[in-house]
Amino acid sequence: MTRAASASELAPMEVGLHGMKAIQLKAVFVDANPTLAGVAERLLRLEDVAFTINRAPDIVADELPAALSGAQIAIVDHTNLPTHIARRCAGLRDVVFLGTGARSYMNPDELAELGIVVHTIKGYGDTAVAECAIALMWAAARDLSAMDRGIRAGQWLRTDALQLTGRTIGLVGFGGIAGEVARLASGSGMRVLAWNREAKTHAGVTFVRIETLLAESDVVSIHLALNDETKNFLSRERIAAMRPGAILINTARGALVDEDALIDALRAGRLRHAGLDVFAVEPLPPGHPLTLLPNVTLSAHSAFRTPEASENLLRAAVAHCSAIAMRATDASAGG
Repeated sequence: MTRAASASELAPMEVGLHGMKAIQLKAVFVDANPTLAGVAERLLRLEDVAFTINRAPDIVADELPAALSGAQIAIVDHTNLPTHIARRCAGLRDVVFLGTGARSYMNPDELAELGIVVHTIKGYGDTAVAECAIALMWAAARDLSAMDRGIRAGQWLRTDALQLTGRTIGLVGFGGIAGEVARLASGSGMRVLAWNREAKTHAGVTFVRIETLLAESDVVSIHLALNDETKNFLSRERIAAMRPGAILINTARGALVDEDALIDALRAGRLRHAGLDVFAVEPLPPGHPLTLLPNVTLSAHSAFRTPEASENLLRAAVAHCSAIAMRATDASAGG
């Protein structure tokens, strides 16, 4: 159920930047979870934007037009905004998506045709996500999740681990997160390979063809943005080309990997383990095949969730809203 705005939420203000009367903008953070709501209350304080923090992390698309009534700016953390719903949000002109993967929740191209600009936020959680990727890698190599489940069930399950020092990690896509993974993996004594769609160089990283990376890597970690070109990038054929006994880590987007092919490779034992923070369908449905496999470690799309990343995220959202308000004020003054 959508929660009404609380008394602590900010009321509209008339005075804008530099003493000019600003265009009266309204922004709604539509799906704030308790952590982000607390950070937002501290940070969302601009003279030229009236904010409402809607503490409704489970809000659904059909409820968005009411939640965004009269708002020009929507701040969205994880809620789908279909184009047909956006058409019903009268006055909406800007969407600030809290992350980089907006296309998993909305169609920015279609929204642009409605006059709605989608803003994304990069780099806010590079270290947080990289640390999660490394944690999943170590959990996979040591079979920690399987032993944990066994001990809780009264079994003394002991497995032979994969020692990672001296092994090779391959990074598919190389942006800020992959750069942090490279730093952490290098510090663990691993050889670091990478493939990127555009040519890059990075200290301590050897850039290779994707075929070479898949064939030589003991661990493959995905760090691509999701778009039409990268959907199912790790196809059945590419999974088959991975080194036998390799570990797959995905903290990017579930749709980057052919999930059925991954499940088949795990069942057959061709891949040692998968550490997954993201899935083709989220939340992962009960009884999903991935939940039934012993050689999978799962986390709930939470790689970015640290206090430091949340602070960075909301500060960036404030900057976007401030820039939107400035443009609106300048346009009004110029008109």
